[in-house]
Amino acid sequence: MDKLKRVLSGRDAEEPSGLSEVVDATSLSWGTRVKGFIACFAIGCLCSLLGSCLLWIPKKGLMLFAVFYTLGNIASIGSTIFLMGPMKQLKRMFEPTRLIATIVMLSCLVLTLCSAFWWHKAGLALLFCILQFFALAW
Repeated sequence: MDKLKRVLSGRDAEEPSGLSEVVDATSLSWGTRVKGFIACFAIGCLCSLLGSCLLWIPKKGLMLFAVFYTLGNIASIGSTIFLMGPMKQLKRMFEPTRLIATIVMLSCLVLTLCSAFWWHKAGLALLFCILQFFALAW
C-alpha cells in the first residue's frame, strides 16, 4: 500500500529533501485524499444523473442537461486530482498519447457551456455533450 501511495503521489524515486518535507507537511493524508476522491466523484456522478433526469423537462431540459452533464464531468475529472495531485494530473493529461483527447475534452466542455448559455443552441449543446463522452472514453 505504501508503494501505491508513493507512485500516485509522484514520490516513487525521490530522496527525502527539505522541499519534500514541506510538501509532506502541507499535503493531505492518504485517507483524506481517498475521501476527497470518493466525494468529488460521487458529486460528479450525481450531477450527470441529475442532468439526465432534467433532460425530459420541456423547453429548458436540454440546456439543463448540458450544464449538469458538463459540471459532472468536471467534478469527475477533478476527483483524480485528490489521488495524484494537481501537477501530476496535468502532466499526465498533457502527455503526447493523451494530448488530443485532452484538448478535445476541454474544448467540448467550454463549447457545451457556451452553446447553453450564450448561443442558446440546444442541439449544439447536445452534440458537444456527446463529444465530451467520446473524448472522455478515448
